[in-house]
Amino acid sequence: MGTFLAFFGSPGPWQVVIVAMVVLLLFGNRLPSVMRSLGQGITEFKKGIKGGDSDASAPIEDHTDLPQ
Repeated sequence: MGTFLAFFGSPGPWQVVIVAMVVLLLFGNRLPSVMRSLGQGITEFKKGIKGGDSDASAPIEDHTDLPQ
């Protein structure tokens, strides 16, 4: 990877804008749900770090009897 950056250099602002536009065009319709999931994941992670998750001591349910 280091040789890649040494050969091409670091990306400039226009390259970053172009890549961002391509990502928005490809994933624009799914982006709100992805960001919402990311936010919920970060919130759950912070709760887990604090130890404030009240479900942590709850028994784990066995779902092996569900049809597949």
